[in-house]
Amino acid sequence: MSTVAQTEQNHHDHHAAKGIRRWLYTTNHKDIGSLYLIFSLTMFLIGGAMAMVIRAELFQPGLQLVDPHFFNQMTTVHGLIMVFGAVMPAFTGLANWMVPMMIGAPDMALPRMNNWSFWILPFAFAILLLSLFMEGGGPAFGWTFYAPLSTTYSNDNTALFVFAVHIMGISSIMGAINVIVTIVNLRAPGMTWMKLPLFVWTWLITAFLLIAVMPVLAGAVTMVLTDKYFGTSFFNAAGGGDPVMFQHIFWFFGHPEVYIMILPAFGIISTIIPTFSRKKLFGYASMVYATSSIALLSFIVWAHHMFTTGMPLAGELFFMYATMLISVPTGVKVFNWVATMWRGSISFEVPMLFAIAFIVLFTLGGFSGLMLAITPADFQYHDTYFVVAHFHYVLVTGAIFSIMAAAYYWLPKWTGHMYNEALAKWHFWLSLISVNVLFFPMHFVGLAGMPRRIPDYALQFADFNALISIGGFAFGLSQLLFVAVVYKCIKGGEQAPSKVWDGAEGLEWDIPSPAPYHTFSTPPEVK
Repeated sequence: MSTVAQTEQNHHDHHAAKGIRRWLYTTNHKDIGSLYLIFSLTMFLIGGAMAMVIRAELFQPGLQLVDPHFFNQMTTVHGLIMVFGAVMPAFTGLANWMVPMMIGAPDMALPRMNNWSFWILPFAFAILLLSLFMEGGGPAFGWTFYAPLSTTYSNDNTALFVFAVHIMGISSIMGAINVIVTIVNLRAPGMTWMKLPLFVWTWLITAFLLIAVMPVLAGAVTMVLTDKYFGTSFFNAAGGGDPVMFQHIFWFFGHPEVYIMILPAFGIISTIIPTFSRKKLFGYASMVYATSSIALLSFIVWAHHMFTTGMPLAGELFFMYATMLISVPTGVKVFNWVATMWRGSISFEVPMLFAIAFIVLFTLGGFSGLMLAITPADFQYHDTYFVVAHFHYVLVTGAIFSIMAAAYYWLPKWTGHMYNEALAKWHFWLSLISVNVLFFPMHFVGLAGMPRRIPDYALQFADFNALISIGGFAFGLSQLLFVAVVYKCIKGGEQAPSKVWDGAEGLEWDIPSPAPYHTFSTPPEVK
């Protein structure tokens, strides 16, 4: 059977199943993309609720709401959920939805594996979240689970944590294989490599990063597991092991992982900025090469997380300069986005507002990263709130803002309806103001010496922490507006025009709305 006939048959079988079975058995890339996005939004809200517990405790000095052990569980699970449950599945959902349409493919190359790679995720996070209700509570050793905290000084939730991380890793690897096979094999005739939309390029490179580093994470958690339960001594100095080796293995995964969470964002921004500037992207080829350089350099900078562990001077110098070097291709990207907007006919729809906020605030996060790259300075900043401020600027105003920009950009395509623009603008402005009230003062308390992951603090940090917590609650509650906008858009609303954004002439994937019937709407056979 030809690919097209097979796809038609799949669509027909898919509509024969109704209700929950449709979603359980679906092999349709749009359905699976929607499942990933809904799952990601759910995890974002759960992880955000944990962040609000953290900020409620830190609203005043002293211990008031939760005991320190529970506070540590919250910081740990908040980090794990936001990284593996919110940001990564959201990007995977966007890849599922958009990559086949952008390259002219009928579906993802491996549709059954696509279904499986999604449906194991809810089980992984159920295991992680339910461990919080065990005797002794959930994992409390930080999302980086450093040994010996995760081996010697943890309770039996370690086993559940390791199992959950393995399942997440399997899901990521299968998703990445699917993206690579789809892009390499299912491009439309004539779509050469240098004609791929940048979102497709960034995801192709991200997929290779995932396949390279996810097994390293699997190795790290397995060694933690055997150290804890099977008497090995990988990270136990008493048995000839080395706790610092854990950090090397973890960050060899962890630093490329940071770029896994930001490269697809670059692709989204490179799609949105040209649309609302009504110009072609400036410097397409340099964007592709810059993305590739970032991916390659991400493998040789991991020890900048470890300057304070006592490396030889040569090692510190190497990692310092390599880390500074990685800012160059990132700077090229920022320059190209600004050059695209330069003298463009810009309009400020909601996706463009989020994209511009991304450029400014992600750049700010990049600059504080450059400060952290300087070894002697890092000795002062390490494990303070300055680091927390840095990576939240990169991951919240970077990754999450780009995901929101993408949602607003493509929602009319996905649902066939326009969303409520007034509500969406309220969501943007409230998020923009509150996110800066939340994270900007963290730079100050960090430089003044406030340590991270601690449930109490010295009196001199009280005023800033109250302000930070107010920002945190405002940001968290603002996201309920996002949920409302998305829900109303899925349920109905003004019909989307065939060309949603008038600046999007000549974009290959600008398919006509309303959306094809195999998304949220009821299929014709069922009506």
